[in-house]
Amino acid sequence: QDKLVESGGGSVQAGGSLKLSCAASDYILSRCGMGWFRQAPGRERDLVATISRGGTASSYADSVKGRFTIWQDKDRNMLLLQMNSLKEDDTGVYTCAARPCSGGASYWGQGTQVTVSS
Repeated sequence: QDKLVESGGGSVQAGGSLKLSCAASDYILSRCGMGWFRQAPGRERDLVATISRGGTASSYADSVKGRFTIWQDKDRNMLLLQMNSLKEDDTGVYTCAARPCSGGASYWGQGTQVTVSS
C-alpha cells in the first residue's frame, strides 16, 4: 500500500527520450504531492519536477524546463515523467517521491538509473 515502484530507466543517446513511471497506491496519490529527484554520480540529489496533490500544478528545475513533463495517470495510479532532448547532464538515478503528504508522511522509491551518452 505504501510503496513507490519506478520503472522506465535505461540508456539512451543524447537527444533521445525516455519515460519514467512510478506506481503508487491510490492512498498515496490522494494524499501527497509528488515529484521526481535525480542524483548524479558524486553529486547531491536534486529536485527535477513536482506535481501537486490532485495533479493541478507542476514545477520544474530550470535545467529541465521545456524538456521534461510530469503528470499523473490516475486511472493507472501512476506518476510519469516524460524526458525529451536528453543531455549527458541528465544522467543519474531518478527517484520518485511522495511528499508532502497529509499527516506528514513521505514515501520514496528505490530509484531507476538513467544514462545518457554522447
